[in-house]
Amino acid sequence: MSASKEADPSRHVLIVGAGFAGIGMAIRLLEEGVETFTIVEASDDVGGVWRDNTYPGAACDVMSHLYSFSFEPWSGWTRQFARQGEIRRYLRRCFEKHGLGRFTRFETRVTRGEYDAERGIWTAHTEGGEAIEARVVVSGVGTFGRPQIPEIPGLAGFDGPVMHSAKWDHAARLEGKRVAVVGTGASAVQVVPELAKVASRLTVFQRTPAWVPMKPDRDIGPLERALYELVPAAQRAQRSRIYWTNELLDATAFIHAPRLRRLGERLALRNLRKHIADPALREKLTPRYEMGCKRVLPSNQFYPALALPHVELVAEGLAEVRGNTLVGEQGAAREVDAVVFCTGFQVVDQPAPFALLGRDGVDLRARWAREARAYLGTTVPGFPNLFILTGPNTGLGHSSMVFMMEAQFEYVLGALRCLRDRGLRAVEVREDALAGFVDEMERRAGGTTWRSGCKSWYLNRDGKSVGLWPGYTFEYRRRTARFDVEHYRTDPDAMAAR
Repeated sequence: MSASKEADPSRHVLIVGAGFAGIGMAIRLLEEGVETFTIVEASDDVGGVWRDNTYPGAACDVMSHLYSFSFEPWSGWTRQFARQGEIRRYLRRCFEKHGLGRFTRFETRVTRGEYDAERGIWTAHTEGGEAIEARVVVSGVGTFGRPQIPEIPGLAGFDGPVMHSAKWDHAARLEGKRVAVVGTGASAVQVVPELAKVASRLTVFQRTPAWVPMKPDRDIGPLERALYELVPAAQRAQRSRIYWTNELLDATAFIHAPRLRRLGERLALRNLRKHIADPALREKLTPRYEMGCKRVLPSNQFYPALALPHVELVAEGLAEVRGNTLVGEQGAAREVDAVVFCTGFQVVDQPAPFALLGRDGVDLRARWAREARAYLGTTVPGFPNLFILTGPNTGLGHSSMVFMMEAQFEYVLGALRCLRDRGLRAVEVREDALAGFVDEMERRAGGTTWRSGCKSWYLNRDGKSVGLWPGYTFEYRRRTARFDVEHYRTDPDAMAAR
């Protein structure tokens, strides 16, 4: 089926986004024998965040064998922690291997989706004026697609390159320049060592120090890759080892093992002492909150870069820009030629990816204006046959989001089987099911390190745990292995009459 010729909308699935989530969902649909689907992608290529984040040093902080589809293993990974270009090539390989091009419309941005309760059909309107109809919509837009640049007084008057790490300006010449990096989060620990190689002076504005343990990275040589190619079971065993190490050590430490967490803190502080000899700088880089409360940032290069003589850490947030001078919250002033914001993304207080009008015209953006919530991070009352991949409470602080996506793929497939086998027009999660899930997430998060008092993207502005799944990933997979139709409204006539 060509993506340019729509199938019967009563049998059609629309996938929005061609990153990990969209590609994986499409592959699983094909494996289930479903070919009545269309992928729409706003960009001109696949890859999602791994297409967009091209800053120097961009890499994954989850090991390659786990940060990939279990149903599409690749023996060709050359690093224990893959870099951006290799991950993007992997996604392109998956896309081409399964012939997804014939189902995909590139440069097609969805601006609005509307649900017609009488017909039980979604209509997606595109920026180009098209209207695509489908029975089911799967949003694979993700949560790291909206870079966040803080509103800094005077920034508009800065005379020089200003960029966010996720929107890297490759035309900007930073060699020999005075460069400022704002933020010390996940992208900063990767980009700072690279900028230190080219900048004449590098200033890093840090509001809060991070826990930075050693990163057990290494090359995966040709012999090891050949072994995985010849003996796929060896690669599966490696993936399993990585997975269970993450679950039994990291997740256990963050959830209910403070002694294990303190061991991790000691190892991270040893990494700090090893690379930072200056006591004053070491003090600035020492976290004052529990490990795991904010994202842990493994790195072997970040501390050594900060110890270089032409690199300065300013332990203040950026408060103001005066001409080409950046002023910190406590008054530190540094004149620079370029500014790089490593300030993260709109995650927990995010709007819906585009206007989604459900039953009775309710807009998901309005429903999520204060608090983004979805049952199992996937479905929302009032929005029949809408499935959100990597939605609220599916984020992780210890393992691979690809694992969570795969669990959601199976849940969506279960819903499609339910629609088919029961002759249903729509399934819509009940309000009481969502309320029970939200209460459970808040209760379970209360005893974890993720709620131990620091400010992070895991929490919304009210301090509620909206970002993370507060448990083990195998629990989530168990919860989503079966489509629990008993938590859904399935009476199509009643839906249409409302």
